[in-house]
Amino acid sequence: QVQLVEFGGGLVQAGGSLTLSCAASGGTLSSYTMGWFRQALGKEREFVAAISSSGSRRAKADSVKGRFTISRNNAKNTVYLQMNRLKPEDTAVYYCAADWRGIVSGSYYSEHDYEYDYWGQGTQVTVSS
Repeated sequence: QVQLVEFGGGLVQAGGSLTLSCAASGGTLSSYTMGWFRQALGKEREFVAAISSSGSRRAKADSVKGRFTISRNNAKNTVYLQMNRLKPEDTAVYYCAADWRGIVSGSYYSEHDYEYDYWGQGTQVTVSS
């Protein structure tokens, strides 16, 4: 069973940058579609970005386009979320997740949290104004 751990959260001023990492153990990350989601206090969890198992396809929420980049290093069993030009509304707990359907197709990805099978514990990102 895949276990995911997120790193890199913290406090940053608006306009700053952070890079989140998601490290996997107990499985080969290259077999999984990976996604990043976030949940702000009092709000529902929302999609941020996803990347197919091969890395050939990526998707991002409109709210982060032009600012966030998802990438993966399958050799290091790690997925990243580079976040630039952060805004106070980006403040949330960020979760990475793995979807086994990436084994079926290297180009598959999903924006729906209910399709992901494994989740990390989350890392807090706080953006001050």
